[in-house]
Amino acid sequence: MIRIGIVEDDPASAQLLVGYLRRYQDEHADEFQVTVFHDGAQVVRHYRPDFDILLLDVQMAELDGFATAERIRAVDRDVVIVFITNMAQYAIRGYEVDALSYLLKPVAYFPFSQEIARSLERIRRRSSQYLLLPVDGGVARVDVADVVFAESVKHRIVVHTTHGTYGLTGALKTMEAQLADQGFFRSNSCYLVNLRHVQGVRQSSCQLVGGHDLVISRPRKKAFLTALTDYLGGRPL
Repeated sequence: MIRIGIVEDDPASAQLLVGYLRRYQDEHADEFQVTVFHDGAQVVRHYRPDFDILLLDVQMAELDGFATAERIRAVDRDVVIVFITNMAQYAIRGYEVDALSYLLKPVAYFPFSQEIARSLERIRRRSSQYLLLPVDGGVARVDVADVVFAESVKHRIVVHTTHGTYGLTGALKTMEAQLADQGFFRSNSCYLVNLRHVQGVRQSSCQLVGGHDLVISRPRKKAFLTALTDYLGGRPL
C-alpha cells in the first residue's frame, strides 16, 4: 500500500489527480491510499510522517507549497515530494526541500504517470538499501538515503549521515563499488557524494544539506554535473 497525499486548493485539479492515480493503479496493479488536503495549512496542522508521496500545489491561499514542504521536511525527510505548478520558474526552489520533481499545469496523464513511476522507484530503492556501519560494541543499520557523503581520511572512511557520523577502516573505492547505481558520485578523490543531498554547485564546490561544502576537482567537474543532471531527471540544477 502506497500512501499518497494530494495538497491542492482547486477541487477540479484535485479530482483530476485522484482520477489519474486510479488509472495508474488499474494499469500497473499498484495499490494507493489517497488523501486529499485543500491547503498546505491543513496538511501540516497534524502532519505525521505516514505518507510515501506528496503531490503539492505551489500556489495556495493560506500556506503555499514551498512553506508547506519546509515544515514537512522538518519532521519527515523521506516522503517523496512532487510539486505541481503553472509557472516553471518555481521549479528550481523545489530542490531546496529535496523535491523529486515538478509537474506543470494543466497536468497531462503521460508526464504524471512518469513522475509517479519515478517516485515509486525511489521509494522501493530506498526501502531495500542499507549499510551496516560500526558503532561502539556493534553495528548500526543505516539507510543509504540518509548518507550525505563519505570521505577518505588516511586509511579510514568517515561516513556523514543526516543524523551523525561513522568511522570505519577501508577504501573509498570499495564503498563506491558497494553504492554503485544508487545515486552516488565522486566529487574528487576524497569525497563520495550522495546526489540526493546536493543543494547547489558553485564554481569548484558543491553544497550539501547540513552546511557541508565539498571541493569538486577540475577533472571530475563535467562528469559530476552530468551525473547530477541525470539524477535530477535531465533538468539542470
